Amino acid sequence: MPDVFADLVGQDDVVDTLRRAAASAAAVLRGAAAVHAAATAGPVDPDDADALAAEAEATEGAGGADQESGMTHAWILTGPPGSGRSVAARAFAAALQCLRGTGCGECQGCHTTLAGTHADVRLVVPEGLSIGVGEMRALVLRAASTPSGGRWQVVIVSDADRLTEAAGNALLKAVEEPPPRTVFLLCAPSTHPDDVSVTIRSRCRVLPLRQPAPEAVAEVLVRRDGVAPDVARWAAAAAQGHVGRARRLAGDPEARSRRDAVLAVPRRLTGVGAAFDAASALIEAAEAEAEAAVTESDAAERAALQTALGAGGTGRGAAGAMRGAAGQLKELEKRQKSRATRAQRDALDRALVDLAGFYRDALTAALRAPVAPVHTDTAALAEAGAQRWDAEGSLRRLEAVVECRAAIEANVKPRIAVEAMMLTLWKG
Repeated sequence: MPDVFADLVGQDDVVDTLRRAAASAAAVLRGAAAVHAAATAGPVDPDDADALAAEAEATEGAGGADQESGMTHAWILTGPPGSGRSVAARAFAAALQCLRGTGCGECQGCHTTLAGTHADVRLVVPEGLSIGVGEMRALVLRAASTPSGGRWQVVIVSDADRLTEAAGNALLKAVEEPPPRTVFLLCAPSTHPDDVSVTIRSRCRVLPLRQPAPEAVAEVLVRRDGVAPDVARWAAAAAQGHVGRARRLAGDPEARSRRDAVLAVPRRLTGVGAAFDAASALIEAAEAEAEAAVTESDAAERAALQTALGAGGTGRGAAGAMRGAAGQLKELEKRQKSRATRAQRDALDRALVDLAGFYRDALTAALRAPVAPVHTDTAALAEAGAQRWDAEGSLRRLEAVVECRAAIEANVKPRIAVEAMMLTLWKG
């Protein structure tokens, strides 16, 4: 059976670092057990006092970084989208909880961590646009408790760049004064102050991940998902190294259809009206994809909450309970609306990445650069565009897509940002 790091694609250096850190963490636990055994056995021999004191200091927790092994109480895993930041964090958490201390992938600690059911591993995945202070304070409070399994409390924040300022301050307090056996794993695109505050970063070890090579992504699709080799190579190139995106393209016909619609945009830009029509189509497609992604979960959440609050019951007590539940239902609707907005923006961003790949192909074709195209199935169209626009025009169009992504990330209304982009793509 493969170990816990098997799904981390193209990150050999990162895997090596995390393996050493997990081994060091296991050694810390063994040292703590030895100190406890010596303390409960009776008085300590004075000759062993210094050794036991040093061992006790080493086992107080992961609070002080071990420079040789790389183990510390707080980590920041950075890398571009699709590089596997969250996968690396989950795998490292499993290695820390591994009963053998190696991340074997076979023991109960590994299985429950990777399945998301381990009692001492808490994962924060923001459903909305940000992670609020209330959620972070509750998480930090729970993480301060003693591990139920006797190993580590692990807190994984999958999108630490979405922490609000107040939530970041709550996390900073815990990182500055960590509980004895708590490890924080923060995932973010970069260590730029806009992603992770300087004060938090200065107290963490930074572990950068790189974009996996398309060959590595294709190999995983073939080996793990049973995708045909030619389809795997195409999907890996089209996804630009994004493992999850490549898997969707290889196995989901609807994802391929949405991509085809996006790559048809350059042909549709024949005038001002066509540019606005293309913008509306792109926005509406993102809204439809997001609605399909959240509708089922929204309905299940609402039904579960209503049942918990007494919906369907009879009598004055049940009716009164439902009247008093209006506030909770309103709060649920607020969270669901925020989640839908996030899903829409994520869907739109995936479309913009595909569009940027097309104009990147046009630019490399205009420059006669010796690199493979991102979208092999539209290479002829990109070549035609390169001949019509030249390198400068292709670059301006590529920059327009990049600027649109940045504007949406900065909370510009998506429709306004996309309309401005489409007009630039048309005019060049």
